[in-house]
Amino acid sequence: MRLLALLPLAIALLTQTPATEIRLIVKGDDMAAGHGINVATIDAYTRGVLTTTNVIVPGPWFPEAVRLLQANPGLDVGVHLTMTSEWENVKWRPLTHAPSLVDRDGYFFPLVSPRQGYPAGTSLRESKWTLDEMERELRAQLDLAKRHLPRITYTWNHMGFASVSPEATALVARLSKEYGLIVPSDLGIQSVGRVYESRDTGAVKAEKLARRLESLTPGLWLHIDHAATNDPEMQAFGHAGYEWVAADRSANLEAWTSPMVREVITRKGIRLVGYRDLK
Repeated sequence: MRLLALLPLAIALLTQTPATEIRLIVKGDDMAAGHGINVATIDAYTRGVLTTTNVIVPGPWFPEAVRLLQANPGLDVGVHLTMTSEWENVKWRPLTHAPSLVDRDGYFFPLVSPRQGYPAGTSLRESKWTLDEMERELRAQLDLAKRHLPRITYTWNHMGFASVSPEATALVARLSKEYGLIVPSDLGIQSVGRVYESRDTGAVKAEKLARRLESLTPGLWLHIDHAATNDPEMQAFGHAGYEWVAADRSANLEAWTSPMVREVITRKGIRLVGYRDLK
């Protein structure tokens, strides 16, 4: 009887994360924004070290993203809650009637806050957005994601839109918990930080990432970026001051699939995890 009583404690001790363990989340943002983003993200998972992604539900390539994620059930996925549409040649609109959240053409604003070089009135912060419309739109995005991807585990704010006000931040936290989803900022995850420059080649990024991973100490870490192909579709993505999207994000894919990066992870015993491993 005494042995049976001690069994739960023994199981708990055996399943605890060792204090010496290094755990790493490798996150690829923005699925559904483009075909090249969708296929490169899946490539970074199947051939590389990517452990989680997230989906822009109003994005134009959402149906394909759903199909690819359904075909890869091992990839952790979250909802990239969206209130902005930043690219010049491709745009997305809200799923709901939300006149306070859109520009005069009915698209989400490109910016969260005003930025030098952009016309006045092109940011969410400058609009007369309402919390009611924001909540209705976020619920619609969560409902659609849940319907097609019931395994979603977390929310992530596209371009940090919730910083527009404390009320928006509280709204995202409340809805995430209502839908049973993780709010990553609650977990105390350490950021790997800025590892490389956006104009670095894939080989340089791989070298810099491997060097950074060598320095990781025990704990839970996050490395976040974006994957994409380098082809005519992705070469048409961009906005003022960032016209090299395809080159940048295809270089990320090269780094994430690099044998050099994989060797460091294996040798140091870094455990690759997604958010669902933390639930």
